[in-house]
Order: sequence, then C-alpha cells, then structure tokens
Amino acid sequence: MKILVCISHVPDTTSKINFVEGDTQFDTQGVQYIINPNDEFGLTRAMWFKEKNGASVDVINVGGPETEATLRKALAIGADNAIRVNTPAKEAIQVAKEIVSVIQQNQYDLIIAGRESIDYNGGMVPGMIAALTGMNYLNNCIGLEIDANLATAIREMDGGKETVTAPLPLVIGAQKGLVEESDLRIPNMRGIMMARKKPLTVMEPQEMSEQVTSVSFEKPAPKGDVKLIDPENIDELIALLHNEAKVI
Repeated sequence: MKILVCISHVPDTTSKINFVEGDTQFDTQGVQYIINPNDEFGLTRAMWFKEKNGASVDVINVGGPETEATLRKALAIGADNAIRVNTPAKEAIQVAKEIVSVIQQNQYDLIIAGRESIDYNGGMVPGMIAALTGMNYLNNCIGLEIDANLATAIREMDGGKETVTAPLPLVIGAQKGLVEESDLRIPNMRGIMMARKKPLTVMEPQEMSEQVTSVSFEKPAPKGDVKLIDPENIDELIALLHNEAKVI
C-alpha cells in the first residue's frame, strides 16, 4: 500500500500573529512553525499502517524552502520520502491542483490530509483533491482501518459517530481522534539522523492563474473590560444583563 500524507506548515498557536504591508501580508518574523496538528494525526496513523501493513509513506507540502524543516520532521517521525512543490501556498484550489499533479504521477492507494489547517481553517483541500482525482472521500475521520482493498472509517458527525466503508483509492480528512494524542511521535536522535539521508524532492509548480487574492487581514477585537458584581446585588446583575449584554 502506498500512502501520501499532505503536510501544512503552520504557525505554532503560541506565536504572536502580526500583519505587514497594510495588513495584506502575514508577518513571519519571530514565528515558530510546526506540522499542522490535523496532519500530524494523519501522519501518525500512516506510520501505523507502515509498521503493521508494510505501507510506504510519502509526505508532500506546497511551499517555499522555509517549509523543509517541517518536512524533515515528518521524515524523522518515519515517512520514507518527502516532496515539496516549490511555490507559496496561496489558496486552496492552487494547493489541491499541485498535490493532484503529484498524485497523477504516482499510484497512491490512500491520501491523508488534515481536515483543515489551523492557520486559515479553510477545510477545502481534501475535498478538492478527491473531486479532481475522482477518488472516494471521507471527512472528519476519527478512526481508520484497512483490510486488503477496503477501508473502514469512523467519522465524527453532529450528535454522534458514523462508521462507513469505502474501497481504495481513498482520500480522508483527518482530525484529532484518528490517533490518541499520547500516540503522537516525537522524533528521536536516530530518526533525525536518518531523515537527513532520506530523499526530499523539490518539484516546480504548474502554471496557473491566481483565483483568490487576500485583500486584508484583521485581528479579532480585544475583549471588553470585565464587570464584577456583588453576589448579593441581584438587581444590578439583572439590569446589566438586560440593558448592556442584552441577553435577557
């Protein structure tokens, strides 16, 4: 079985986010980057298939040279090969088309992508990959088993869970729950040393016109001041909830 895991290079949630160029560009200065958490759950599950089923695992990222440290971490975790499409990730359809171009040159049985990335939260790339390739697609996956050519997945849905089956080839949107957080792997020294010798292929992008342009970014409004009310003063609390908060 041949698996491709899509890796997004995203800011750590502890990083302070700022914008430059009139709030039209993300300021990368001083920002720590990590593997997108939803992608990391998918990568860890792929490692399980590698160890239990003898699968081979490739990882792919659409981005500039600055993303290679993230890909090397994926290799240190256990992926066999890394592919970087040498162009900034600007929009979902562009990223999906670049990944599909690589898929069409290889015969992957399973494509694992995070349900969404934690930077833009678009949640569109996995579905676009499936639509462009004609593969089966299952999103919000919190469980996945594969027996021969049949995948059994557990999907999170409103009000509960759904168990479904689908034949390979398959695209899944992975999320927290696909593996336990305690199962996530921290690269050890041996993995880091081996990652330096594993292939990281850089591919040039396709020529395509830009469909979406970011006009500006805006941070959430700061939270207002907190008013503390004496627990004995119920009338004041009711008045504030009615006149200011307007919740009653």
